[in-house]
Amino acid sequence: MKRFGLSPTDLLGMRFAINVALGTVIVWTVLSALDARNPIWAIAAMIASSEPQAEQARRMFNARLVNVGVGSLAGFLFLFIAGPHAWTLPLALAATVLVSSYVVRVQTMWRQAPITAAIVIASALAGESSAVGVALGLHRLAEVVFGCLVGLIVSLVMSRVWLIPVRRSA
Repeated sequence: MKRFGLSPTDLLGMRFAINVALGTVIVWTVLSALDARNPIWAIAAMIASSEPQAEQARRMFNARLVNVGVGSLAGFLFLFIAGPHAWTLPLALAATVLVSSYVVRVQTMWRQAPITAAIVIASALAGESSAVGVALGLHRLAEVVFGCLVGLIVSLVMSRVWLIPVRRSA
């Protein structure tokens, strides 16, 4: 059924646009107040975790957190065992993909695991120090988790505030 000439799918797209806009304002405002210089990781995570449908938002959030955990663990393990070397990055990312694909098996957002491992290891490479890498990696991971939470919360609130009838596929 159309409202104002728009289908439910069109309305979901509009609600998604509003979710992303609200989430961006929240992430930017909070992280600016905390003196974060570049909240791009949090904004990207918020967008990836935002969904116009509440149940899908929950699934995306859970899948993203599982894969962030896998990627963090893999990144920190490789960093502690091998150190901040350029050759560590491709090995860690390949191993992370294998663990995410064949052990954890949360296929939704499984690309998040190697992305997170890359954030951790690249931070160490840029800082030329495992300690700097760990500190930067933890900071960026906190931003990612914060962005995910904002995306989920905005999606859940908007799905309650703006009800859109959606047909369930058989």
